[in-house]
Amino acid sequence: MAGDPGIERLHVGKRLSEVAIAGGTVYLAGQVPENEPEADIEGQTREVLGHIDRLLLESGSSKQHLLSVQIYLKDITEIGRMNAVWDAWVAPGHTPPRATVQAALADPRWRIEVVVVARQASA
Repeated sequence: MAGDPGIERLHVGKRLSEVAIAGGTVYLAGQVPENEPEADIEGQTREVLGHIDRLLLESGSSKQHLLSVQIYLKDITEIGRMNAVWDAWVAPGHTPPRATVQAALADPRWRIEVVVVARQASA
């Protein structure tokens, strides 16, 4: 994109890009449940992790290359149920540094938002 030497952006919108890639590092925007906003925490977590898988693959990365993850939960008491889905998804031996906090999310139907930083597989 003009004006951004060395930065590649994917799925560029008026307000945000879903992905920015610079120097072999992949930065994802906060991923939220777009298709099933009424689902329970397990369903929303599975959907969000699917978005992450898709965007990482498109960016030349994968969950084996996660550098950092921030998880925002509407209700922190759901962390155990979210963790059950996370534990089944995350690559054994490649668990990233992670923070999980309770937050007021932009859409009251959302139970989770996840922000990821990863390394490109070829970097």
